[in-house]
Amino acid sequence: MATFPMQRVGMFGGAFDPPHLAHRRLAETALTQLGLDRLHVIPTGQAWHKARVLSAAPHRLAMCELAFGDLPGVKIDDREIRRKGPSYTADTLAELRALYPNARLYLILGADQLLSFRSWVRWQEVLEQARLAVADRPLDETATEQGDRAVCPDLSEVDLPFEALHMPAWRLSATAVRQRAASDARSIGQMVPEAVSSYISQHSLYPTSS
Repeated sequence: MATFPMQRVGMFGGAFDPPHLAHRRLAETALTQLGLDRLHVIPTGQAWHKARVLSAAPHRLAMCELAFGDLPGVKIDDREIRRKGPSYTADTLAELRALYPNARLYLILGADQLLSFRSWVRWQEVLEQARLAVADRPLDETATEQGDRAVCPDLSEVDLPFEALHMPAWRLSATAVRQRAASDARSIGQMVPEAVSSYISQHSLYPTSS
């Protein structure tokens, strides 16, 4: 009987408000290093852990299409936006497991998320359903350019199983993009994909600092 290699499927979730160049590089790295057949980019619906009100879901979905849609194997997935109530990763992974019952699932994270992982709702279930794939991310993100690097947290003492993703750690955050866009939307061209920059300007998404 013919045998087939196990399918590899990744989940990359986040507010993506907006998606920036470090997000793009992380998706590219995960696809290549993990050999993913499919990567679900999943904008958060109702973010239980964020006090800030997110931009409208249609805008965040549209920006994700512009930022990631050309990458092979990527699917922009709106399941958390369609789901009522808070968005919990354990629920999303359970849905992906039902969709890909025989696949190896990976959850794509930044180092800051790994450090707070045990505060997640039902984090034990997340570990049961997926392997963690983690990229370095500086805790100090006061710089705003993607090439401005900083020292990353030491993850050697984190008592959780994870695979390190090998990519440069950029001091670049969505907060920095929003703040820069609030003062001059034309100045974020080195922080987000060009199409995302144009979309932000066209729709005046971040008119004041947030």
